[in-house]
Amino acid sequence: MVLRWYTLVIDCHDVRKQAAWWAEAIGWKTIIESDEECVNIPAWVEPDTVKDIPWERIGPGMVFVKVPEEKTLKNRLHLDFAPHLSQDRDAEIARLESLGARRADVGQTEDNSWTVLADPEGNEFCVLSSRAY
Repeated sequence: MVLRWYTLVIDCHDVRKQAAWWAEAIGWKTIIESDEECVNIPAWVEPDTVKDIPWERIGPGMVFVKVPEEKTLKNRLHLDFAPHLSQDRDAEIARLESLGARRADVGQTEDNSWTVLADPEGNEFCVLSSRAY
């Protein structure tokens, strides 16, 4: 048996704002909310029925934890998101920017097939070219 990737923990200052932003950005929902910690899960998962879903079929959640320190450098780990082939990648980037994402420069070039953005607290993530899988 192997371990299951259970959650991604994101350190932040305003856990409620970050959880709400990410829920809107990727279509998830916040199921636990306090001033110290918030938890997001995929919108299709119903907390009351999660016990009926096979362990290995449940993807990771996102946990936002309040920390006092500032982010100081480029993330050593980041998330990659990709729109489906049926989606307009540029429109998706514009939607994320309208929610408060901003473009980030981490040394990429104009020739790259991805766009680096940062969430409202500066955590970098990428929007890749459209994918079918």
